[in-house]
Amino acid sequence: MKLRALSGRRQERIAYLFVLPLVAVIVLFIVVPVLGTFWTSLFRDVTYLPTRFAFLSNYKRLFTDTNFWQSLRFTLLFVATTIPIEMALGTAFALILNERLRYRNALRATVLIPWAVPTIVAARTWELIYNYGYGLGNYIVGLLHISGEPVNWLGSPVSAFFALVMADVWKTTPFVAIILLAGLQTIPEEIYEQAKVDGTGLFQRFFRITLPMLRPVLAVALIFRSIDTIRILDLIYVVTDGGPGGSTTSLSLYGYKYFNEGDFGYGSAVAVVLFMLAFLLSVFYLRVGGFGRDLR
Repeated sequence: MKLRALSGRRQERIAYLFVLPLVAVIVLFIVVPVLGTFWTSLFRDVTYLPTRFAFLSNYKRLFTDTNFWQSLRFTLLFVATTIPIEMALGTAFALILNERLRYRNALRATVLIPWAVPTIVAARTWELIYNYGYGLGNYIVGLLHISGEPVNWLGSPVSAFFALVMADVWKTTPFVAIILLAGLQTIPEEIYEQAKVDGTGLFQRFFRITLPMLRPVLAVALIFRSIDTIRILDLIYVVTDGGPGGSTTSLSLYGYKYFNEGDFGYGSAVAVVLFMLAFLLSVFYLRVGGFGRDLR
């Protein structure tokens, strides 16, 4: 018994040694920068002014800034719009690609192309598509005689918002599809065969077998995509630069502009709020949604 206990403790110590490098990386590249950003947010840190401790002044300024609330409202609305569309389309694509189709591997590779394209390149492409004078969007509108005049896709807050939604959905739906496809391939085929023998229909199999068994994978996809969408910057920066009139300014772009202007304290306060939003949303998915029990 003593030898077995010693062996167990030795194995536990070895396990901790294997985990230690991962913990060190997390502390060095995640915990330290987050704490450093929070510490900077407590200072008036502007390049052309003396640095001084300001405690919560940046946060007080933040929560009384109408531009901050506008960027927060846009960010949350953007997440609430794009994520359901991406999850629905990603699930549909994953189900199709999981079938035994001819040229299935070629189809999977084709679906991955938008996700494989660098975001800056994809954003520039969509900016050209939406161009008022020579964009592909207005070329198609004219070709189909939908409108007698070119459409100003980025000229109003509503149209610019949905233009960004379309670009983001095109870019990142393949990511959701691949994650869910990996989850679908872990479901034993025998379960579906037995369900067919029992007379279960297609939709019943999806809602009673596929969806419940995909819940852990759905949680992972939701967390990754929600965090990525909350901190969206490059797509918006290239396509609209926050316009028109700041209506499409995300929190990341809002904070970036202050960092670019040399106001590091205020920009750090925005970054802290952004981090807390992503953290709370992850907790919501794992706890309130019940995914935490499935992932353990």
